[in-house]
Amino acid sequence: MVTTTDTTEIVTQPKTAEVSQPSFKRWLKHFLYMPATQRYFSKHDQAAIAQVVTEAEHGHVGEIQVVIEGHLPVNQAYFQNTRMRARQLFAELGVWDTEYNSGVLLYINLCERKVEIVIDRGIKTATQQMIWDEICQNMITQLVDQQFKEAVVSGVMNIGEVLNHFYAQSIKEQDNELTNAPIIID
Repeated sequence: MVTTTDTTEIVTQPKTAEVSQPSFKRWLKHFLYMPATQRYFSKHDQAAIAQVVTEAEHGHVGEIQVVIEGHLPVNQAYFQNTRMRARQLFAELGVWDTEYNSGVLLYINLCERKVEIVIDRGIKTATQQMIWDEICQNMITQLVDQQFKEAVVSGVMNIGEVLNHFYAQSIKEQDNELTNAPIIID
């Protein structure tokens, strides 16, 4: 038997099952989007991003996972926005499952030119939303100017600086738990 009071709440759905406002316009936009992720991010660019992730993760236990997606899956685009998709990938890719709860997902959606950063609970308590919003806004500005690689590189470096400041050498650096190569989803 479960007893509840005025201050308790029973949550029966996972956080990724949040309800977004259904949008036919969003669905149509993603349905008509022509895959261009490979055109925007060549193999050379992907290798450069992987190198920057390696550099940004040096000196602390923070883990950065970059996901670049051309468009939302058509079967999900009607009900799901980019924030919900980023949270879904955060869970599916196991970014939350690092030893020190130090995972950060950098999600870029090219169709909507949106950037989402999902941080794990170990970092959330010691950082401010304003810092993450600023990183996202700087990246969006570069994406609008069609500086795709530069946007990701600067975003990863900024995230690395935040993690370096947060962990401040308090915990010994661990082995790499997440891949440094960006995950490209068309």
